[in-house]
Amino acid sequence: MEYAGLRRQAAYTRKALFDQGYLDEQFYQLEDLQDDVTPNFVEEVVTLFFKDSSRLLSSIMQDLEKSSPDFQKLDAHMHQFKGSISSIGALKVKNECTLLGEYCSNKNLDGCIKAIHKVKREHAILKQKLEAYFQLLRQIGPAEGATRPVE
Repeated sequence: MEYAGLRRQAAYTRKALFDQGYLDEQFYQLEDLQDDVTPNFVEEVVTLFFKDSSRLLSSIMQDLEKSSPDFQKLDAHMHQFKGSISSIGALKVKNECTLLGEYCSNKNLDGCIKAIHKVKREHAILKQKLEAYFQLLRQIGPAEGATRPVE
């Protein structure tokens, strides 16, 4: 695909991530930190996020699989996970995580189990969408600088 076509496709993909509620303003702030010295900053941060968040999701799942879960420990893991989510602007995952937190606070194990599956699903969808977006950006080449859409 030609360069201009790839740029349009990347711009459309990025816009869709916001329009569909997958990302929020925090992602713009990450992009603002990217420059010529660190042209892949956002991708690197997001890659680290998925590595760390996958570990946190596993810890939360292990907590829930215990015969009598420690809701205080579960809540601590969930808050750490939510902080990680917020750092990249993963809006849909954050919203599902908020529901998980409410179930943890109420010590509702069934609710927690249902919520964690939704969190995992949204996490996986976001990962897939961002991987596709970053693949497009790699095909385009070095970034000319992040620009916010005109509203």
